[in-house]
Amino acid sequence: MKRKMFAVCTLTVLMPLLSFAQNKEPLKQVATIPLPGLKDGDFDHFTPDLDGHRLFLTDEENNKVDILDTNANKRIHTIEEAKAPHAILYRSDLKKLFVVEGDASEVKTYDSDTFKPLGAVKVSIDADSIAYDPATSYLYVVNGGREAKTPYSLISVIDTNSEKKLRDIKIPNNHVEAITLEKSGPRMFINITGKSAVGVMDRNKSELSATWPLPAGDKANVAMAFDEPNHRLFIVTREPGKLIVMNSDDGKVIAEQPAVGMVDDAVYDAQHKRIYLAGDGALEIFQQKDADHYELLVKIPTGFRAKTGVLIPEWNRYYLGVPHHAGKDAEVRVYEVQP
Repeated sequence: MKRKMFAVCTLTVLMPLLSFAQNKEPLKQVATIPLPGLKDGDFDHFTPDLDGHRLFLTDEENNKVDILDTNANKRIHTIEEAKAPHAILYRSDLKKLFVVEGDASEVKTYDSDTFKPLGAVKVSIDADSIAYDPATSYLYVVNGGREAKTPYSLISVIDTNSEKKLRDIKIPNNHVEAITLEKSGPRMFINITGKSAVGVMDRNKSELSATWPLPAGDKANVAMAFDEPNHRLFIVTREPGKLIVMNSDDGKVIAEQPAVGMVDDAVYDAQHKRIYLAGDGALEIFQQKDADHYELLVKIPTGFRAKTGVLIPEWNRYYLGVPHHAGKDAEVRVYEVQP
């Protein structure tokens, strides 16, 4: 009898511990990087300097680029007077930053040590999203469309070695958002937002090979992530907020989940099989149970239009930009990824 009572007591003590272990959150906030002096306005994208332990952040509506020291967790420099900076690429071998400045209609190059401007490649107005192919050193830049008042958008191909534009690829719709490149082949996946569809293209060519429609009623597909080994594209819509999982071989919709609104950055964590969605007011993390099944792990409250986030697997960190709002200074929240 006493042995049974001991077993029951032991189980009672262990239950909360087991529950805690099972419900452990996938991210733990470990630091905050204050960004005083900014006014209200969105951030857009991050890019890291892995060896130098720096992080670059574009302040789209403040017309600046912040340089952050990720060891000290502080801002160490600001590039002033960037004209609506959007996407950003850092090439450590060249010690150069490539900043897509939408209002300047240029991809500007900066020295990554002195931060002095070095040159620019002209593109059309409203240049925004990018994808980079390290095998060729080509940068693919979305530009044109609605602001250019054309019925098509452009994806400009820039050789970052020579800093010259090689060609423009026409996409037959005036609203294109995120693009993602396949590593094992030549395909490029394109969020053709104005058509509520995903376009597929051989990036050595200039025509779409396929157009995959989103489920009926789903619109404003802005963010995109890719699990290439499992042939899964993650498309995030804003109308309504939704995570859509597509087969990257044929465009078949595999799964759908409600999601936070206004997502701008979607990231796939291959190591932990998670998808991070940064949206307005919340960061949502989905677990990939297998290639066909997904569930919401946690919804972390964040801040107004805190929709810019990046995962740096090499540092085991996730960074989230929280804009200035209601008199509270902007900041970057630093999260440690939990197993």
